[in-house]
Amino acid sequence: MSVWIAIGVTAVGCYLVKYLGLLVPAGALERPLVKRLAALVPVALLAALTAQETFSDGHQLLFDAKLAGVGAAVVALLLRAPFLLVVAVAVAVTAGVRALGG
Repeated sequence: MSVWIAIGVTAVGCYLVKYLGLLVPAGALERPLVKRLAALVPVALLAALTAQETFSDGHQLLFDAKLAGVGAAVVALLLRAPFLLVVAVAVAVTAGVRALGG
C-alpha cells in the first residue's frame, strides 16, 4: 500500500510543480540567464546520468566494456560521424569487448 501512496504523492507533487511553473511571470522567463539555464540544465543532467550509469556499479567505480563503447563513440564524434553511426559504433565495440570476455 505504501507504494501507491508514494505514487500518489509523486503525481500530486508533479502536478503542483507544473502548476507553479505556469504562475511564473513571462518577464522572468525571458531573462538571458534563465534561458541559458533552461538550455543547459537538461544537457548537464543527461550527461551526469549517462556517466553514472556507465561508470558505476552501486557505490564503486566500474570500468568495463561500456567504457570501450563510450570511447569509441567519442572517437566517432570527433570524426564527425552521423549520430546513428556513433550509436552503432558504440554498440558494436561494447558487444565486441564483451564477446572477448572483457
